Amino acid sequence: MTYIRDFAELRSTDTPLVGGKTAAIGELTALAGEGVSTPPGFAVTAQAYRDALTAAGAWAPLHAILDGLDVRDVRALAKAAEAARAIVYEATAHPPLLAEIAAAWRAMAAAHGPDLAVAVRSSATAEDLPGASFAGQHESYLWVRGEAAVLEACRRCFASIFTDRAIVYRTDNGFDHFKVYLSVAVMKMVRADRGASGVIFTLDTETGFSDVVLVTGAYGLGETLVQGRVDPDEFYVHKPTFRQGRRAILSHRLGAKAIKLALSGRRGGAPVERAVSRADRARYCVTDAEVLALAGMALTIEDHFSAAAGRPRPMDVEWAKDGPDGPLYILQARPETVASRRAHNEIETWRLKGEGPVLVSGQAVGDRIAAGAVRVVRSQQDLEAFQPGEVLVAAATSPDWEAVMKRASAIVTDRGGRTCHAAILAREMGVPAVVGAGDATTRLQTGQSVTVSCAAGEAGQVFGGALPFDVERVAVSDLKPTRTEIMLNLGDPRAAFAHAQLPVAGVGLARMEFIISRDIAVHPMAAAHPERVTGARARAAVARLGLGFASPADGFVQRLAEGVGTIAAAFFPRPVIIRLSDFKTNEYAALAGGRDFEPPEANPMLGFRGASRYAHPAYADGFALECRALRQVRETLGLTNLKVMIPFCRRVAEGERVLAAMAANGLKRGEGGLEVYMMCEIPNNVVQIDAFSDLFDGFSIGSNDLTQLVLGVDRDSEAVAFDFDERDPGVLEMLRQAIVGAHCNHRHVGVCGEAPATWPEVARFLIEEKIDSISVNPASALKLMRLAAKVEAAQA
Repeated sequence: MTYIRDFAELRSTDTPLVGGKTAAIGELTALAGEGVSTPPGFAVTAQAYRDALTAAGAWAPLHAILDGLDVRDVRALAKAAEAARAIVYEATAHPPLLAEIAAAWRAMAAAHGPDLAVAVRSSATAEDLPGASFAGQHESYLWVRGEAAVLEACRRCFASIFTDRAIVYRTDNGFDHFKVYLSVAVMKMVRADRGASGVIFTLDTETGFSDVVLVTGAYGLGETLVQGRVDPDEFYVHKPTFRQGRRAILSHRLGAKAIKLALSGRRGGAPVERAVSRADRARYCVTDAEVLALAGMALTIEDHFSAAAGRPRPMDVEWAKDGPDGPLYILQARPETVASRRAHNEIETWRLKGEGPVLVSGQAVGDRIAAGAVRVVRSQQDLEAFQPGEVLVAAATSPDWEAVMKRASAIVTDRGGRTCHAAILAREMGVPAVVGAGDATTRLQTGQSVTVSCAAGEAGQVFGGALPFDVERVAVSDLKPTRTEIMLNLGDPRAAFAHAQLPVAGVGLARMEFIISRDIAVHPMAAAHPERVTGARARAAVARLGLGFASPADGFVQRLAEGVGTIAAAFFPRPVIIRLSDFKTNEYAALAGGRDFEPPEANPMLGFRGASRYAHPAYADGFALECRALRQVRETLGLTNLKVMIPFCRRVAEGERVLAAMAANGLKRGEGGLEVYMMCEIPNNVVQIDAFSDLFDGFSIGSNDLTQLVLGVDRDSEAVAFDFDERDPGVLEMLRQAIVGAHCNHRHVGVCGEAPATWPEVARFLIEEKIDSISVNPASALKLMRLAAKVEAAQA
């Protein structure tokens, strides 16, 4: 045949013949021996498109329609595109072309049975290239059955080269309309309508962090996910430990999955949207084993394409599950074109400088901030009224809206996940987007002034009013290496992938209590003993924690392990020091079920906190859950860069009891390389640093608590806050003695309080005293690196 190629015949060198999408399918078929499964099918070449249009004399009329077209004129664009599609549709009735497609279809039907259904998908010769994804620009048709229907779908695919959105995309990206040609892929349909489907990225789409695989999925055919009409399940798998043989999922996120695209009849029929049952929404659309299988296939694909390119090539992969218990298939793979192309020689940090009411929130796309007037888009008239710089707010976006989306300062949608159409285009355009916001179209009004911020981790927020913000850009080459290790204080796993790309030595303080309060919000003892929880709301919260698990305790452990593990994975193999929970009793009591387990205290700051809790009968079972979670991170996930730190350890005997309790719960210092640090934040820690050095591998000075105990100032009391000052000579002397004492005992010593970030003179003092590390908030890290380089140069 002149115009037909079987998938198995194709390779990436055939992109000019069949387009990037279908050439990649050919590459995937070559990976069958390595565990990558792809449905069979054939391609109709781009030569068929060219020959059909030449035979019909179509080129001159197309030039007359498209040459000089102003793609910003929405009405003129729509009229021209419709006329161009009609020309192509008529031209592709070319008899030799239709005869070859029919013959290929009959051969495929003979091999797979008379009930064969196929997906007919477009593939442009400039599509799925490293510099341009062409995502959603051309049409695809699902569940096509019978010869006549296949021929019709192929002709409509060819005509879709001139959709409104494709014309705009080519214009904006510098592609000549008459040098891009269309091929068509005809692929055996996977019954994802009875199973699930989704998208995999071999990096984190928001930050470009390349050490994870992001798997997303939802029930039914994949169009609802791509178009942003469904909030999918999300899973992260850590590449380095996966390659070491660890088979564990780093984190799970349950999506709403409210609808699915199914088929109207038992044997097929037109795709229809159906509601997902409450039971199915409450569970993941694929099993953990299936997620790991998909991640393995994605890594095989990434390795294959990276080897061919001679450099790392992150991939965007579509997958489908054939029925409720059927096999998994890879439908297509293309180079990821946005996050992987970010410049890695410059660090860009966006910061809000003002405050305002949070109007709506959802998933953040990108890490930028923008302000503008809202334009709620519900109709074509709203699109036509859209003004440059406005914030586009819609239930979901359509590929047809691209010309308008390019003029938006930000995008907000009610529905969708981070792999939907709105998210993909927002990344390509460098525009912040908040997707899956739920009720943005009802809570925001056209003309309202708002600020859209995606610069605070996974959660994106829309604030009322135009808030001030700034952007700091620092060239990595301008940062000189220093003897003093600069590390980070972190408590939000959702920001870890972004912050891990800072040139820091690791995490000097990962705050476990922040993870518990934000992501779990249930008291550890309430999770361990739900039968002792009395309040109705608290009981309901504990019950929710246990959904999908054998018990609330298991839910607590899993969520905590995922939060801690995400931070450890982000910085792997750099060290991450996790501080065991350091709530005070009043803070513990605020957690669901907390009032059933916490005693009232007049001064919680000096009460039942830190090390005193861990071996105490009143908290021992809660501490056991913390230890289980940390064991899961180190042993199951393989993140052995995680170190454990004990806070507020008053006496040497107390330290011994905590270490014994940890060992009883499977965390024995030294086993598997486990290092245990201690917070040095009580004067007795400094006075007895020799004795504490016998128990612990290192110290981190907590300047906040050490200052309040040296000066006798309750830092929570507004009445004496003026006397809290880390620059006091007595405090500085305590810091100096802690450094000297740790070094005399050959122990690592750092500081993790905010004093060095707040007071440059304190940072200078610590560097001059040769402290090993300083850990600060991410916003202060670059400033501190520059200061350390300057101070150390002066000492040299």
